[in-house]
Amino acid sequence: MSLHNPLSARVDAIFSDLGPLANVLSGYRARSGQQRMARAVAATLEHGGRLVVEAGTGIGKTFAYLVPVLLSGRRTIISTAGKALQDQLYGRDIPQLVGALGLPARLALLKGRSSYLCHYHLGRARQSGLASDPAHGAQLASIEVWAHATRSGDLAEIPGLDDGSPWIPLLTSTRENCLGGGCQFAAQCFVNQARRQALAADVVVVNHHLFFADLAIRESGIAELLPSTECVVFDEAHQLNEIGVQFMGTQLGASQIMGLARDVRQRAQQLAGGYAAWDALAGGLETQVQAFGDRFLSSDAEQRFEWQVVGAGGQRQLHSLLDGLQAVGQALHGVASMEPELQLLAARADSLAERLDGFVAETPVNAVRWLSLGRQWRLLQSPLDISGVMQERVTPQVAQDAGKAWIFTSATLGHDARMQWFVDSCGLEGAERLQVESPFDYARQAALYVPRPFPAPSDPAHSAAVAAVVLPAAVQLGGRTLVLTTTLRAMRSIGAYLREGMALQGGNAQAPDILVQGESPKRALLDRFAAGQAGAVKRGAVLVASLGFWEGIDLPGAVLQLLVIDKLPFAPPDDPVQQARVQRLEAIGKNAFNSLQLPQAAVVLKQGAGRLIRRESDEGILVICDVRLHQKSYGARLMSALPPMARLASAAALQDRLDALTRASTTPV
Repeated sequence: MSLHNPLSARVDAIFSDLGPLANVLSGYRARSGQQRMARAVAATLEHGGRLVVEAGTGIGKTFAYLVPVLLSGRRTIISTAGKALQDQLYGRDIPQLVGALGLPARLALLKGRSSYLCHYHLGRARQSGLASDPAHGAQLASIEVWAHATRSGDLAEIPGLDDGSPWIPLLTSTRENCLGGGCQFAAQCFVNQARRQALAADVVVVNHHLFFADLAIRESGIAELLPSTECVVFDEAHQLNEIGVQFMGTQLGASQIMGLARDVRQRAQQLAGGYAAWDALAGGLETQVQAFGDRFLSSDAEQRFEWQVVGAGGQRQLHSLLDGLQAVGQALHGVASMEPELQLLAARADSLAERLDGFVAETPVNAVRWLSLGRQWRLLQSPLDISGVMQERVTPQVAQDAGKAWIFTSATLGHDARMQWFVDSCGLEGAERLQVESPFDYARQAALYVPRPFPAPSDPAHSAAVAAVVLPAAVQLGGRTLVLTTTLRAMRSIGAYLREGMALQGGNAQAPDILVQGESPKRALLDRFAAGQAGAVKRGAVLVASLGFWEGIDLPGAVLQLLVIDKLPFAPPDDPVQQARVQRLEAIGKNAFNSLQLPQAAVVLKQGAGRLIRRESDEGILVICDVRLHQKSYGARLMSALPPMARLASAAALQDRLDALTRASTTPV
């Protein structure tokens, strides 16, 4: 195969039944949808421009963009929404293709600071109170052993270290507390090492959070990479807008100020004791943070509130907090020349004061400001979407450099053929657009059931009715059931009803266990769920989950056969960001429901439904417990956005399908 052949011709040869992929991938066969997408990516690489591709589940979109990218030899950044896909691309998919194609390619994985061990902070970790706890102390000891062996410093390598571990903030650096070149461990710094590798690599795998954080503060090295990069691929692109607005705005949280207070009390007292009343200064910040938070009710679940809830009294407290930050900063500047760490503390105080000063000023035009309340409070301000940022700072090179390629892809980018919701929010008007349908035979493999009559979603009896549908089906299937809810409240309620129902099963030793999100780490829940269905443990399981489980999880085969969605996933109407977007659309004469709310719900619904059928041999049932699909005019539009599953018109038809699944599942997975 000549390297002088057009890229599209070389791509076709790779994806043929006799190509190199067939030699290295078990069960590989040519798929027209995958080839169609790969050709479109190849054409964009050859001619430059922007390509938006919605590739249905089962297309093999990852290889469809990786093959032309690798064959082109162009320097490429690949950005994903989550670290799981980032690790999969770097650790499995790209090396597999590089080997299969026999291509030289230097690869690099680049994550944010919070993913890498900091040698300096590891040395201080033993001084924390956490180390005195036996269980936490034992985990720290294992981390210390790992630290001597690791080459990357990526905390994802550590077995059993959950993302929510209290050790992570104590073992990693932040932009504010990094000692930089003055650190005694600068030469061994894993963050610097990852950046050096990225700057020298042909293909760099990042994530959307890091990409936009770098645009905002130019801190990770991506800004330096972009000018020399010839192709950028955004996978899981449906999350691009929501992630982008987080970083293109401003936020300030209680934890950041409390962290500064803690470090002032500990480090400033140790390094410059007697030069200022450090304990009193830190205590003043803590008191002011607490006083502002006491104005509002705390909650385990994070909630967004309009800025108006802060009120005049809250504004006065923020002014007092600003005075406290400025006082701390002034004291730190007085001793900053003594130690590099004191200089960093002074810079942190200045940065926090500058951000807070912005929040006590008027909200800028075309931005929305809100208060987030959970266990701690956060002040946030962001643009309404990333369209301006994308046009001005990300893809302006399209007009200047015709050879640069930008690829945006996901399994779900909207509910219409033009994917207008995604294109508008990301400023991609004029981009080439392609939709590639899934190769799955949904009419044979899956069925959709919407129970009726059924309580309305607002009816207090709704959660109990959902559980009543799930219970007998899950018992018959021996588990194999995932329930996705739109709220944490519904999740807990349905979980409780299911447990009550299972308890009434009496001596049924095969009754499935009920797993509820939040009661164990996500990975542990998924492992237990899969093990129960695969026969590794005696009892199957029903998993009830909400946010974080609607996408990004893969449960193929007979592991998952019944997927239940409690309600249509419309964004909360009282969400301040959503309200501001609605008001903007209405101000220019657009129908906000059709232009924003319905497409958003369609994308989330398609993502959730996509958990059911993951392979061409999978079979299952999707149940959506929302009568609005039948009663509202928009119901037909949402139904048409779902895969073309067979429709079950009655409870009897549902039972027949369950019986068929039960017969087909008698052989262990």
